[in-house]
Amino acid sequence: MTALITADGLLHEIDEKDLLVLDVQYTLTGDGPRLYTGGHVPGAPFVDLDTVLAGPAGEGGRHPLPDVETLQAGLRAAGLDDDSRVVVYDQGTSLGAARAWWVLRWAGVEDVRVLDGGLAAWRAAGGTVVTEPVSPEPGTVHLEADQLVALDAEDAVATAKLGVLVDARSPERYRGEEEPIDPVAGHIPGAVNVPMSDLVQPDGRLRPADELRERFAREDIDEVTVVGTYCGSGITAAHTALALHEAGVDADVYIGSWSEWITDPSRPIATGACPLPSSCPR
Repeated sequence: MTALITADGLLHEIDEKDLLVLDVQYTLTGDGPRLYTGGHVPGAPFVDLDTVLAGPAGEGGRHPLPDVETLQAGLRAAGLDDDSRVVVYDQGTSLGAARAWWVLRWAGVEDVRVLDGGLAAWRAAGGTVVTEPVSPEPGTVHLEADQLVALDAEDAVATAKLGVLVDARSPERYRGEEEPIDPVAGHIPGAVNVPMSDLVQPDGRLRPADELRERFAREDIDEVTVVGTYCGSGITAAHTALALHEAGVDADVYIGSWSEWITDPSRPIATGACPLPSSCPR
């Protein structure tokens, strides 16, 4: 079953009482609040990725999982009840929205969909955009963590050996040629590279399911493969998990990702275009 909703679909459902739309506009430089005040879907409160959908940066990476009590308080403040149906969106890439989709399901919220193409698609479909902040009645949702598997570093290693570990970063970062964010470059040994850019259309919407299946099949991934995803800090990795879901593949997410992997200097680092140096053609 798809986890996506189109802008036209949301226009049709927007007034349903049990539907809660959450704005998760996000950039690495923390521009989410500014983007929200610049325009959002009517009735949609803002949920901050850095403070609600992630814990403090540290040894667990730049965006570790949040404390479930903090997450619950943030989602109650946004008006979430136990019986709410949720649609999450960001400005267009679905990076922030996919992180919300994954974290909410990890915490036990079952009915979560992503607005494919985000606010840009909503505008293009004729949806109204407002600038006034939303202050909903507090919700009563009760969350319970660990409803999805969050891989740790050891799990990531095991996944690379038993199945396929997908690195969602750009090829340059995967190969270790450049690292604009983290202090160490390279990739987890055994991981294959499927950059996010391979999975999306120019307007930010995910590619059709058959195209996603074809791309993942190039890495020997199908519906029975053991799959894990990672990126720099567990955001793009959630987006890749969403794309895999749309392709009919269940995937676990290494939330700490590269930013957590490199906190332990004893963990090995691979560079180059091959998952392992020994796997490169001679």
